Amino acid sequence: MRINVYLSSKGICSRREADRFVESGRVRVNDQIAQIGMDIDEFDRVTLDGKPIRVAPKTVYLAYHKPIGVESTTDQSKPHNIIDAIKFPERIFPIGRLDKDSSGLILLTNDGQIVNQILRSENAHEKEYLVTVDRDITPDFLHQMQCGVEIYNPVKHRKQTTLPTKINKLGARKFSIVLVQGLNLQIRRMCSALGYHVMTLKRIRIMNLSLGDLPSGKYLILDESQIASLRAMMEDVSSSKS
Repeated sequence: MRINVYLSSKGICSRREADRFVESGRVRVNDQIAQIGMDIDEFDRVTLDGKPIRVAPKTVYLAYHKPIGVESTTDQSKPHNIIDAIKFPERIFPIGRLDKDSSGLILLTNDGQIVNQILRSENAHEKEYLVTVDRDITPDFLHQMQCGVEIYNPVKHRKQTTLPTKINKLGARKFSIVLVQGLNLQIRRMCSALGYHVMTLKRIRIMNLSLGDLPSGKYLILDESQIASLRAMMEDVSSSKS
């Protein structure tokens, strides 16, 4: 299997993070520096930072209510990183991101396989947010947010139109929105393109998992039924795309 798949299957990290480890020369195979995309088998000796890769621990999945100010990074050299904030006793990493100025639901796990399934853009899983803006919401604003807004995508270095959304006005300056994309700062960029500034942004749902009344800064460990339901939804979406 590919080296990044191997590392994620051992609960070390996601495939994307594994590629970064390989690029930085931290991974060796049979005492040779690993290369991006290389294949390995069960007889190869793989090390990370000179330490042999251990058998994957029991998989764990967390739902965390991220407060404003916490960064969705595993880099513990950065202040206010999510790992130090949670203080979970095992190595885990976030599934996706929630920007520093936003709050709400984010999932973390040591299961690299599920990370890649959820992050695949074609999976089109729903994420729901509550948003307040700096001025009154108009029918035209709701229509454009629902149909798609042209924003800059810094990852692809070009402008693109967002996919249609589900949006509901909840107050003069408050709305809920359901996305099936995960573009960088997508909601903030969409609002800005239409002349609005986001004051608060909170994610309240990812697929079938809701934030509910989980207090800010706290997490809960998903039970087997929640994990099974999450996996079933991913399989259903993947099947519908094939």
